Amino acid sequence: MSASPLMRVEDAIDRLLTMAEAQWIEDSEAVPLEAARQRVLANDLLATLDLPPWPNSAMDGYALNVEGWDGAPLAVSQQVFAGQAPEALAPGTCARIFTGAPVPPGADCVEMQENTQVLDDGRIRFKQPLSAGSNIRPQGQENRVGDVLLRAGKRLGPFELAVAAAQGCTHVQVVRRPRVALLSTGDELVEPGNPLRPGSIYNSNRTLLSHWLNALGCEVIDAGILPDEPRQTRLKLEQLQRTADLMLSTGGVSAGDADCLGQVLRECGKPLLWKLSIKPGKPLTVGHFGRVPVIGLPGNPTSALVTFGLLARAYLLRIQGVEDVEPLSFLVSVGFAWPKPGSRREYLRARLEGGRAVLYPNQSSGVLLGASWADGLVEVPEGCTLEMGDTARFIPFSELF
Repeated sequence: MSASPLMRVEDAIDRLLTMAEAQWIEDSEAVPLEAARQRVLANDLLATLDLPPWPNSAMDGYALNVEGWDGAPLAVSQQVFAGQAPEALAPGTCARIFTGAPVPPGADCVEMQENTQVLDDGRIRFKQPLSAGSNIRPQGQENRVGDVLLRAGKRLGPFELAVAAAQGCTHVQVVRRPRVALLSTGDELVEPGNPLRPGSIYNSNRTLLSHWLNALGCEVIDAGILPDEPRQTRLKLEQLQRTADLMLSTGGVSAGDADCLGQVLRECGKPLLWKLSIKPGKPLTVGHFGRVPVIGLPGNPTSALVTFGLLARAYLLRIQGVEDVEPLSFLVSVGFAWPKPGSRREYLRARLEGGRAVLYPNQSSGVLLGASWADGLVEVPEGCTLEMGDTARFIPFSELF
């Protein structure tokens, strides 16, 4: 009997997104702008102000009315600074004006001060031909009242929050944080701060994923380390399903005798063990325990990193209503050779040096230090090789976070 074919990464992402859309978080809350970074907008943000709210000067210079002006020097009738309300422009005069200041009623042009001359009697001579509308930002140039400024499902970064602030907003309505129960599995794991036992290792996945989940706007429920014991595992899952929107685990999800999480899911849940065409990170368990979705990542640190960044991240963004969940990537020239074609798509830890991607020397899935050294992942498709100078897709870690 032949082995079942490996699932393509794109197909796995599509299935996860379909699952996410069935678990869409509909609850929302109003949060202050200073607490809204990386949160997801729950409703369209509509403009309540025209921006700019009045015509204003794009330059330091002089405001005048070009229509009917005969080209003669003009006396200065007022000065207008940003934050002031100007008077109507007196006929036959100009106004000294500064960048951002409202244009006086009656003026239709601003000439920059570099193109003017102040005469001995204080009048202003204009050195070049002028045209109506020059150097004036019209009212509503950026937006009009009622315009949709930001669509629901937009992740809020500094630029988006500044857009809201420009409308006078102090709060924004955002999607409730997904509550993610983070589990580690394995008797070999020890939390930092405790002594290592013979055969044990410190748990790095918990630290990696808890920070990553926070960066994606999630609320982390720290479920600790599950022992390799089915009954305790089942009791913990029963407890977590009351509060979690997702159970996210690392390790213990394949079909081995010691993989208790996978065993409990097979007995009490609805598991699907996906074998992905990806390296590192072939085994991935997806399913439900009761009403709660479960994503089980591989236990090796780099396998957990790659599968979370490419798969679980997409799921977590989509349940918050984010439409575009694919990380931005670009083609780079590679400063290495990859001569042996693989049967799985490979993601190599690399950084950019002199415009080329160079590899971390040890690409083992158990080596985490390479991720700190690297800038992102170079993708090598199934069955492909690379020679020095070839181009490959590069996914920056900054995009995944």
